[in-house]
Amino acid sequence: MGERLLDVKNLVTSFRTADGTLQAVRDVSFHVDKGETLCIVGESGCGKSITSLSVMRLLPSNGSIESGEILLNGEPLQNLSNEQMRKIRGNRLSMIFQEPMTALNPVLTIGYQLREPLMLHHKVSKAEASKQGIELLRQVGIPNPEKRLNQYPHELSGGMRQRVMIAMALSCHPSLLIADEPTTALDVTIQAQILDLIKDLKEKLNMGVLMITHDMGVVAEVADRVMVMYAGKKIEEGPVEEIFTNPSHPYTLGLLHSVPNVDDPEFELEPIPGNMPGLNEQISGCRFHPRCKFAMDKCKVTEPPNFKVSNGHSAMCWLNEKEAEKDESSGRVTVES
Repeated sequence: MGERLLDVKNLVTSFRTADGTLQAVRDVSFHVDKGETLCIVGESGCGKSITSLSVMRLLPSNGSIESGEILLNGEPLQNLSNEQMRKIRGNRLSMIFQEPMTALNPVLTIGYQLREPLMLHHKVSKAEASKQGIELLRQVGIPNPEKRLNQYPHELSGGMRQRVMIAMALSCHPSLLIADEPTTALDVTIQAQILDLIKDLKEKLNMGVLMITHDMGVVAEVADRVMVMYAGKKIEEGPVEEIFTNPSHPYTLGLLHSVPNVDDPEFELEPIPGNMPGLNEQISGCRFHPRCKFAMDKCKVTEPPNFKVSNGHSAMCWLNEKEAEKDESSGRVTVES
């Protein structure tokens, strides 16, 4: 086990709406260690991005952390003031946002936006910040970085804008990098380059990475561990090899069957039927049971606990109950808190 960087315990995030208070993240716990990559995966609307924004304390005005703990190097973040969080964001904790065209300010030069975190957190001069900015752009593979400092976001391609976002996120050498769909809307070649870049920088800086994605191909490429979310809840978590070879929740299995396999000529795509439930939709028992082909009567009335599948691998599904009973008879603990 590596050094613990981020520890999220029983996180509940809700939003105030005209229909009342709705929970987007429901009692989610996970951790990220130094030097490892945890991928949070699931369909759009499952709570992935809201989880990451909760960690960053960047929720919309109608959102709030209702309960739970968020610890960075053992320091609780959930009750810090906005001023205290500003000293942490971009410094010890950085984020690559999903869409670089909207995340970058269109009326400010690349140089201005690169210098800002360096001058704010490291108290360096404008000249020194520009020098470090040029080196950062070179580090993320942007050609002619001196010229880029004076350009605006619209003058760069999507891949270059994403590299600028990465340079900004890494400018103060954060201990934890959050990447929210960092390769969305990029072509396959640029996507591979961005993922390789994040992996290389993670190893060089020995930082932790929390990556948000819906793409199981990206997960296979970069993850050390995987957390699968559905309708605001964590439903499975484990080492990446375990998740791919022994998926223990029907939803995880469905995600894997939704990915084309060019190496198997007999492989057939098997889409998950139905749609993700809305935040205000009341579902008794397991929230996935309306879409699950393995659903039993018990699934419709009682939410399953978090069963231990193997060391470091757990899943919230009643299909794991029989294995849990076998382990229980042998004296091993099988239901995790």
